[in-house]
Amino acid sequence: MPELPEVEHAAALIREHAVGKLVHHVDTFDDRLVFSGLTHREFAREITGRAVEDAARYGKYFYIQLQGSGRMPVFHFGMTGALQVRIKYKSGASSASDVWPPRFVKFILYIQNSTSATDFTEIAFSDARRLGRIRLVESPLDEPPISELGFDPVLSVPSLEDFHASLSKRTCPIKALLLDQAFSAGVGNYLADEILYQASVHPAQRCNTLDKDQVIALHHHVAEVCHIAVQANADDSKYPEHWLFKHRWRKGKHANTTMKLPSGEPATIKWITVGGRTSAYVAEVQKLRSSKGNDPNSAAV
Repeated sequence: MPELPEVEHAAALIREHAVGKLVHHVDTFDDRLVFSGLTHREFAREITGRAVEDAARYGKYFYIQLQGSGRMPVFHFGMTGALQVRIKYKSGASSASDVWPPRFVKFILYIQNSTSATDFTEIAFSDARRLGRIRLVESPLDEPPISELGFDPVLSVPSLEDFHASLSKRTCPIKALLLDQAFSAGVGNYLADEILYQASVHPAQRCNTLDKDQVIALHHHVAEVCHIAVQANADDSKYPEHWLFKHRWRKGKHANTTMKLPSGEPATIKWITVGGRTSAYVAEVQKLRSSKGNDPNSAAV
């Protein structure tokens, strides 16, 4: 599933190719699941002829701010959603080598680059598994679904005190809480595992048993890991070599890993299920601490 950095990359594509330009026309393809609360034709009518002012992300959602009266489109990729861009040059050549339009396409925006009737940048939204959603709202940040989300690790991290207070009143495993979009919007499975590894916290540790140092480490790394992933433009080849991400995929018969501990010793990656999701962790670093005698009220920060 696309997580926060992949969705930020999508918003950046819109900003790069469409801001300050007109949505000349829109091709849409009927899908009553993906178009939520509206028809595909209604979507096309509402945004055609309006200029793009900006595109932004919150959590795993992104939205386009359009000039003029009317609602704004809000998008969620689900499991397999994606944006693809094709730039048509005056010669008729295209910058895209893939088949166009993409398979499983739901809409294509034709962004006018000049006064020419054929000079368009095409932006396509596709979704193979049809778990993505396309909505229209008056005010994206003030209405569901975005208004129902928790803090965004890049845009709106709470203070350390508020973060601790939120953790201390919960008894669920910390991994499950990080995946809860009503708590931390945009964090998915691999980001949650990375945050926990960098903070040296076991994914099954109960939130109300975390000590002061663990809370401080989590508060720091929930922001830092997401910032690094966004700065890499969701290109995982640019993620730091010391990240668990670089090694977490080698499971079962492919479990041999070259991951090293800071001491230089080999790291032991293990997998468990927490919050219904497979969780990778490093046994030597992320130890499950007993809650016995650990008063969460003593971990004031």
